[in-house]
Amino acid sequence: MIWRSFVLAVAVLLASVVPASAATGLALPRPSGPHRVGQTELHLVDASRTDPWRGGPRELMVSLHYPALPGPGRAAPYMLPGAAAHFEAVTANGLLGLGVPSADWAGVRTNARRDAVPLPGRWPVVVYSPGLGEPRTWGTATAEDLASRGYVVISIDHTWESPEVEFPDGSVRTMVDPGDPDAFLRKALDVRVADTRFVLDAMAGRLDVSRVGMIGHSMGGAAAALTMAADPRVVAGVNLDGNLTWFDGSLMPPAAEGLRGPFLLVGKDGETDTGPGWNAFRAATQGWTAQLRLLGSEHATFTDAAALVPQLGVPLGTLDPATAVRTQRAYVASFFDRWLRDRNDHLLDGPSPRYPEMVFVGE
Repeated sequence: MIWRSFVLAVAVLLASVVPASAATGLALPRPSGPHRVGQTELHLVDASRTDPWRGGPRELMVSLHYPALPGPGRAAPYMLPGAAAHFEAVTANGLLGLGVPSADWAGVRTNARRDAVPLPGRWPVVVYSPGLGEPRTWGTATAEDLASRGYVVISIDHTWESPEVEFPDGSVRTMVDPGDPDAFLRKALDVRVADTRFVLDAMAGRLDVSRVGMIGHSMGGAAAALTMAADPRVVAGVNLDGNLTWFDGSLMPPAAEGLRGPFLLVGKDGETDTGPGWNAFRAATQGWTAQLRLLGSEHATFTDAAALVPQLGVPLGTLDPATAVRTQRAYVASFFDRWLRDRNDHLLDGPSPRYPEMVFVGE
């Protein structure tokens, strides 16, 4: 989560792959909800906005996960071939520093069917924002689980800031050189907010985006807070181990000014640099907020790494992978059920013996 170490690592291209034969048979955990899951990809073009990184119209790729009718269909791919190749060569061990052997990332088994027929209904919408140096697909397990529980999840790749984005013509657009890290982070988050607002506009004719939630990991958690402050359609947010301070340590606006709507902070175990921003945010926020810490977790535990990295024989924190996944899912679903569906299971009222690894901070 440390801005400085990540951005400088990108700038000097510290990308390396651990030599090993490709691991096969990787699979995401099964969703916990009652619905089948469908997935589709959309290529969206904002002709009204010049791409802030490379010029021309702003183009994005997004994934939708949604409740689907039962029936046959192709399994949804985890990553497209070009994106998977770049993730293997550069992102996994270079940008994310996972230290994993070579793997078949395009072949990871998902739990969704490609372009499945949607289950009729009025489903609440959640936007997923990935961390810096992470593709949108690195949060697929979260998206599938929420979809199985009756949500439509929109996952966004922010072109030229995302490590790799594959478009329908097979082209792969990769991350720009960040240059000055402070300027890069400020620009990247401004662009993420604008991208998210555009995506909500584009989805307005297909989905009910008048009252949505947003969840993000790392920089995606900061993007959730900033978007919530900028767009009244985003009424509830979750920050998974994301800083609310800039590269120089100064507070982002949501940390300095707080938010009016409900916002959940979920952090890793052990030493962290989120403290100053999170403490300021909680002091300034007028709406509902809580801070949780997942014992035995690492920064990457809040992504698909929680399930996939241990399958490659690499430990991630000290928390059992199945427990890490089950616990996160319960609290994320509880939060969005409460604030988007008015269904309160009271899991967020305080510590639960069902999930002893989740600690309430400051309670």
